[in-house]
Amino acid sequence: MKKNISSIIFGIAIVLSSFFLGKAYVDRTKVEGEIQVTGLGKTDFSSDLIVWEGSYGAQNIDIRQAYLTLEKNKSTINEYLAMKGINTDDLIYSAVSTNERFKRVYSEDGDYIGEEFTGYELTQSVQIESKEVDKIEKVSREITELLNQGVQFYSEAPRYYYTKLADLKVKMISKATEDARLRAEKIAEFSGGTMGSLESAKMGIFQITGQNSKENYSWGGTLNTASREKTASITMKLVYKVD
Repeated sequence: MKKNISSIIFGIAIVLSSFFLGKAYVDRTKVEGEIQVTGLGKTDFSSDLIVWEGSYGAQNIDIRQAYLTLEKNKSTINEYLAMKGINTDDLIYSAVSTNERFKRVYSEDGDYIGEEFTGYELTQSVQIESKEVDKIEKVSREITELLNQGVQFYSEAPRYYYTKLADLKVKMISKATEDARLRAEKIAEFSGGTMGSLESAKMGIFQITGQNSKENYSWGGTLNTASREKTASITMKLVYKVD
């Protein structure tokens, strides 16, 4: 009887050992999978803020006369811009910069003998920041009309910005995340697996380039200010567990 009981127990032990050894082998050979995907959020938008600046000057052997001419030029510029519908209270003028001008002097034989003082050159810049993009853009192109009034004005290219970048960035992150999630679902579907929980999410660099431009993305982020029409983009890298 005892011999039969021992045999039964021994048989059960063999069965259980086989079961656990088999399960251990399956668990050991089971690969924990994951899906890594990168989604892109991209949109075009138009700048709603323009910054434009230019400079002008005056030159005279007498610094007081140079300053009077500079002030006259400033008054002419203000009148011109007011005529164009720009509020002169919005203009920001820089401090006056003063430089002494010299010319090289040569002897009758062509030898350099020194420099001769020719007068003082005073320069000043003016800047305007406005949401009236069309108006300021037009003025920046027409400002050379001041030449007809005796004022030599050096106009710089306008710079364009967008005042709602924070809101735009949130929308772009949402688009990029959704794009990445859809990619992960497709990969899981085609591979016969089941997409599990999100393991990690990493945001890429926010890039702003001119529309249809050949600008290269920068590792630190690109911020185009030369183009009025821009394209914003951002990437999101997601890692999902595969069940």
